[in-house]
Amino acid sequence: MEQPKSPAEAVDLLVKLYDRAVGALVQAIRRYADTGTPPTMEERVLFRYPELRVTYLPTGPAPKVTRAYGQLTWAGEYAVTITQPAFYRDYLIEQLTLLVEDYGAELSVRVSETEIPYSFVLDAAGHAAFENVPTENLARYFPNPRLAQVGDAVVDGLRLERLDRARPLALFDAPRTDYSLKRIEHYTGANWSDVQPWILFTNYQRYVDEFVRWAAEGVANGPKGWQLSCPGKVVIEAGEKDGERKAMDAPWSKYQMPAYHLKTPDNDGVTLVNIGVGPSNAKTITDHLAVLRPHCWLMIGHCGGLRHTQRIGDYVLAHAYLRRDKILDDHVPLEIPIPAIAEVQVALQQAAAAVVSGDDEEELRRRLRTGTVVSYADRNWELNYTQERQLLSQSRAVAVDMESACIATQGFRLRVPYGVLLCVSDKPAHGEIKLPGTADRFYASAIGSHLRIGLETIALLKQNRDRLHSRKLRAFDEPPFR
Repeated sequence: MEQPKSPAEAVDLLVKLYDRAVGALVQAIRRYADTGTPPTMEERVLFRYPELRVTYLPTGPAPKVTRAYGQLTWAGEYAVTITQPAFYRDYLIEQLTLLVEDYGAELSVRVSETEIPYSFVLDAAGHAAFENVPTENLARYFPNPRLAQVGDAVVDGLRLERLDRARPLALFDAPRTDYSLKRIEHYTGANWSDVQPWILFTNYQRYVDEFVRWAAEGVANGPKGWQLSCPGKVVIEAGEKDGERKAMDAPWSKYQMPAYHLKTPDNDGVTLVNIGVGPSNAKTITDHLAVLRPHCWLMIGHCGGLRHTQRIGDYVLAHAYLRRDKILDDHVPLEIPIPAIAEVQVALQQAAAAVVSGDDEEELRRRLRTGTVVSYADRNWELNYTQERQLLSQSRAVAVDMESACIATQGFRLRVPYGVLLCVSDKPAHGEIKLPGTADRFYASAIGSHLRIGLETIALLKQNRDRLHSRKLRAFDEPPFR
């Protein structure tokens, strides 16, 4: 175990130990592919994640900080295994600096007892090294993912007793993080490291088309160093001709939830993910994106309006959610309220005012409703309207969709600030159903302004990011890291 003198030195040690472990594992995989020689027990000791530990002495200071994270409640040791420390460098230094400066915490770094699964480093090994080796043979001789070690016990408030009695330092450990990083690439088609800290979710491809046009123009004419990363690992560089066409031609249809990332040199760009229709996809991708600790995710999609005063193209700012999708009931019981995040709500309303109505407050009142959104897993919920009508009326719901409640509940569960702004595309309870001609006119007029509201909201939130991470999202016995 080594005791670094500063957070930066601690991260340097994590990078050193991690690179050494991955290098040893990759070398062993290549040797086995070439010669059939498996690793020895002595070699397998090298295939382990580094571990970061923080010690808070009983004699240390006990400041009363107002931020929602970076707090040490109990004296003792906190620990977590770390993967990809070079990527997480700025995040780790930021979190550790708060603990060292405010609490006088002592840092230490060592090799953990947790092995790195071989499948998490196969890209680093190069396909030629293992493409002809049966996976069952690799699993016999090399560490492989064990589902018993990959879970959300800390996220869901379950107490895990370690032999060393250390408390969790972060919500996600290394195996859980690596598992999700691989899944992000599988589902979205882009490099996980391209994901930006500001995330927009949508449920229609036309929003993607609008985002690509906006992002491609930004790459072509915006600040130096901007890039657009697309599915299929297609990257549009600054100054590249026909960037929009190249992005549109990216093989997005091969992936379940294609993602597009407008990358900036300061890693403060925007990601758009088309999650498609339904709460299952919404849960799947948010489970994985959460390990990257984004600053915020927002849902911008379509909904059915439930009030006769609404018109096609009006907006709904969700203040509450009626969860009828059942997708998260086992993780977050229905009796637990999902609060609105004030900073996000204010930014969404200000952005809508700027884009939709300018200085005309009456126009904003006419176009924007706030209230409860109900989410179903059944797209044909209308067929049960006679059974659902009383509940919809009692809840005072103003809109219905399939994804918003899951996006918000996952944000609450995974400690990621969240918000939902929907656009009314039909009014099924009032006979205004989505027909081809009406739908096309709606799409042509509404999508561009809706996307601009989402982007303007992110611009506003960036100005106040420290207050964005609300204490509403933190549990009683919360890990120190954000």
